[in-house]
Amino acid sequence: MTNQSPVTPSAPDLLTVPNLLCLWDFSGKEPLRAKGKYPYRLQEPTGPVPRIKGGILSAYSLDIKEHEYLTIPRAECPGLNIRGKNAQVTVLAWVKRQPKSNNNTECEAVAGMWNETQKKRQYCLFLNIRLHQSRDQVCGHISGVGGPTPGEKWCVDVSIGQKPVLFDEWTFVAMTYDGKEIRSYHNGAFDGRANRNPYPYTEGIFDGGEDGSDFTVGAVHRLGAIGNDFVGQLSGLAVFDRALSVDEIRQIHQNHPLPNSNRSTGSGDYRNR
Repeated sequence: MTNQSPVTPSAPDLLTVPNLLCLWDFSGKEPLRAKGKYPYRLQEPTGPVPRIKGGILSAYSLDIKEHEYLTIPRAECPGLNIRGKNAQVTVLAWVKRQPKSNNNTECEAVAGMWNETQKKRQYCLFLNIRLHQSRDQVCGHISGVGGPTPGEKWCVDVSIGQKPVLFDEWTFVAMTYDGKEIRSYHNGAFDGRANRNPYPYTEGIFDGGEDGSDFTVGAVHRLGAIGNDFVGQLSGLAVFDRALSVDEIRQIHQNHPLPNSNRSTGSGDYRNR
């Protein structure tokens, strides 16, 4: 796998981007079924997640409330089981984040294969990871060992951006891993942060085996239960088995402009400070 296949500048369709595995835009007769190489269907173990009008990739988005999430059992999504020493991954999402209840400040998992309870971590796009004096940023988590980083209580192998993901505002968030570095992106731009983004990491992606992590959206399995809830609208989600380049992610952002892009500068007030 290489990093050299550019997005066609005139192409508005993510399906043209090489190495796309799954793309959910929440449109059509089966809004939870992916487009792309693998037509996997997201399941709703906590009950139906409302699909509402208003989105970026289509006219719709999912409205995910606290303690709601979606999943695909591991056995039913082998194509998303990205693993190995030389593995690469990209996760893209379009989100409109909302505050949690009672000032809940735990991390927010957008999507990935990340089971902390069984020490089966692989890859996951997070927000608000709250490590290294960070808050509210885009975070790309990769684990080559499944459990905590050796010598640490938690897995701390994560790229952490600089700009906050604001509440009530559409934001294009992304993470990439090329086998050497984890990178976080905010609204189509590489969001550099000293010593944290990019984050050097050469351990690859853990192979969780047959009983490893399911693919989850809006939460992960941790401390024996589902947690690290994401709350808000999700308008699109895509997974690739290749690290997209800076230019590719910029072009995707340009092809799918945000309605609030003229004010998404990384400044503003937090709703629940």
